[in-house]
Amino acid sequence: MEGSGFRFRAYERLKQSEGIRNVFKQGRAYRCPGAKLFVMKSGLPYNRIGFTLARKFGSAPARNRAKRLGREAYRLLRPRLARGFDLVLLVYPPPEPSEGPKSPGQGGLRARMDQLTALCARAGLLLNGS
Repeated sequence: MEGSGFRFRAYERLKQSEGIRNVFKQGRAYRCPGAKLFVMKSGLPYNRIGFTLARKFGSAPARNRAKRLGREAYRLLRPRLARGFDLVLLVYPPPEPSEGPKSPGQGGLRARMDQLTALCARAGLLLNGS
């Protein structure tokens, strides 16, 4: 487990619907525009995370991209997080595009990193010096 670098291992994924439901019910929720993070102590020496999307998120490619961005943002942020928690990241669909060109970075990895960092900071999961 230690020294796994930036790899996102299978045991770190919270995939069972019962486990995700448990975090929704018993965990504490933290919000920011476009996402909500549910956090619950697990007592394990590592974190587990699940990714869910709000209903009517969009097409299958949009849903897959949103989950992929969430996994990548978590993978990059993981070394800076306290351990021993079950997390569920709930992502909401982006607002409908307005009449202008799409703003740069909207819905990209940088935006997801900013969301997840802000949520983890609110939850007190960021380690000192992060």
